[in-house]
Amino acid sequence: MNIENIKIELIQWLTTLEDENALKDLISLRDKSNKDWWESISSEEKKSIQNGLKDIKEGKLVSHNEARKVYEEYL
Repeated sequence: MNIENIKIELIQWLTTLEDENALKDLISLRDKSNKDWWESISSEEKKSIQNGLKDIKEGKLVSHNEARKVYEEYL
């Protein structure tokens, strides 16, 4: 079954659903899946990203080719 068929099947089922608790659970699931990824990462990860953005603003960049040379043994 492909993704489009699954969606259609869910839509058909949802239009007949009368269980209020199940509907609330679905709303909760939807809200969780729309959560901003920034809120789900650790403070260490946030700090690392912020440091990277600071480096970009300060021009502390290394080209892709240079980075590949440095880390080639790990790739």
